Amino acid sequence: MLGTDFTTGSPNWLDLGSPDTGAAAAFYGAVLGWEFVSAGPEAGGYGFFQVDGRTVAALGPLTEEGASSAWMVHFKTEDVRATVAAVTAGGGTVRMEPMDVMGEGWLAQATDPQGAEFALWQPGKTAGLGLASAPGTLIWAELHVPDPVADIGFYQGLFGWRSQEMEVPGMTYRVLSVRDGDLQEASFGGVAPLGDGAGGGAERPRWVPYFHATDVDATVAKAGEKGGSVLMPAADVPDVGRISWLADPFGAVFALLKPDPRM
Repeated sequence: MLGTDFTTGSPNWLDLGSPDTGAAAAFYGAVLGWEFVSAGPEAGGYGFFQVDGRTVAALGPLTEEGASSAWMVHFKTEDVRATVAAVTAGGGTVRMEPMDVMGEGWLAQATDPQGAEFALWQPGKTAGLGLASAPGTLIWAELHVPDPVADIGFYQGLFGWRSQEMEVPGMTYRVLSVRDGDLQEASFGGVAPLGDGAGGGAERPRWVPYFHATDVDATVAKAGEKGGSVLMPAADVPDVGRISWLADPFGAVFALLKPDPRM
């Protein structure tokens, strides 16, 4: 399960690029109860979503030419330059070379061989998110690609991830875990074949963040009231919990999960 004791390959940061940061902050504040706190004038409009004073995600303006609004999952690396070299060696693309973010850490951005975008974060003063797996925070990260087995091999080359097959209705799902520790305790996400998951026409190779919702149906209704769209209605998944896929008013895709209390 996701936590904040980050190890190599853990999701340790999450941010949203949006064409209207003010409207995006208002949407997620209403839907997930987040408070937006600016990082200051030197940060170029970047700031932090917080729950009880702890950072659970971040928000900034779109910076890449032609980019559309999307969530970006970051993974921890101890050596961002070595990981960037592994991205290229494994057939991925480096979209942004490593850069020092005001002493807080080193950031790089990449695209895997099947087109899913992700980022790397080497901690400096900031290790990562301040809270995860609690209500209103990141609880799962899910990859949707055409060939899950091949893409898992790519990420294993970067982080040493482990995977375990899980049969769910209509497909084989693969649960991802960091390289060390008990498989279940070290799990943080999964991989689904593109086209077999949700998406409602918006699906493409991507990482999708899941946020912990104590009442999925009520959160879906609130998102609709605030201009979001439902890509997959709330549904129960055996041995997982109740989930739904949504898009915010600018098209950024995210999901909700109320975990099965028996899991």
